[in-house]
Amino acid sequence: MKSIGLSLLACLIFSLFSCEKRPDLSAHGVLVPLTVMEDLSLPSIHVNGVKLHSEAFGDPSDPIILVIHGGPGADYRSNLNFKQLADDGYYVVFYDQMGAGLSQRLDASHYVGVQIYIDELDGVINHYRQNSQQKVILAGHSWGAMLAAAYLNQNPTKIDHAILTEPGGFNWDQTLTYIAKTRKIKLFGEGTNDVVYQDQFITGSDHNILDYKMILSTAGESATGDLTPPSFWRYGAVSQSASFDFAAKNTDQMDFTTNLKAFLPKVLFVYSELNTAYGLEHAQLLSSEFSNVELVEIKDCGHEVPQYGWQSLYPAIKNYLQ
Repeated sequence: MKSIGLSLLACLIFSLFSCEKRPDLSAHGVLVPLTVMEDLSLPSIHVNGVKLHSEAFGDPSDPIILVIHGGPGADYRSNLNFKQLADDGYYVVFYDQMGAGLSQRLDASHYVGVQIYIDELDGVINHYRQNSQQKVILAGHSWGAMLAAAYLNQNPTKIDHAILTEPGGFNWDQTLTYIAKTRKIKLFGEGTNDVVYQDQFITGSDHNILDYKMILSTAGESATGDLTPPSFWRYGAVSQSASFDFAAKNTDQMDFTTNLKAFLPKVLFVYSELNTAYGLEHAQLLSSEFSNVELVEIKDCGHEVPQYGWQSLYPAIKNYLQ
């Protein structure tokens, strides 16, 4: 079966050579969807001087469930199943992080550590929270679960509940160990060939071009147990590479465990059955950083639990919140 990367590449190459004049690949909307800066019809909010793609479902006065997507650089499309919780009396909030998904793009120099993401998350909470009595629940997936833990580490009394699904790690060593297990790229595999082949036709350092190349790179083989890639609108290549580079050079800033024990409410910690790069041992290691935790395995799915394991995740969340 052909990968997403190969299919997209075939369409692009056909369009390049079927026209008399080659299109400007860096132009908005040619390779990737428009962001909130170009498409003013997209729902958005302003946080810390950045325009973010964001929307919410339910009664604004209900307890907030703030969904935090993975990456850095991904978007919240694969987490949209959480909308169902709006029918259960929750105000469900989604947002694409800075430079990711359909949010505003920023230069690489902007990504100077996890703190900017923590401050952004705090700004999103403040934007949607009506008063200090309104409960807030963080629901993070992958990198989003790491960011949630980083926030709890600094603000253990500001959040009422936390749902963490397969965070890579809460310090740099844990994160690198997990990443190494997930990156099972084959040198001559189809996914790798797709990325290399398109470099003959698409060059440049514009956000649109870099984001498109990142889409192709997601076709590479991994060990996360998912049969198909997650749904997404657009990846943020610069936000991911710049954030990762900064973290690698400043590993001391990647420890989110210094104050996690001060978060006293029970944490719902979720891992999947089919993600062989994760497993019970890694889940137990990370979840042990909390004072009170409920560990749940979701059967018959891999890392993308919010999208492909929702039928099992949803009742687990409802039971936890009740």
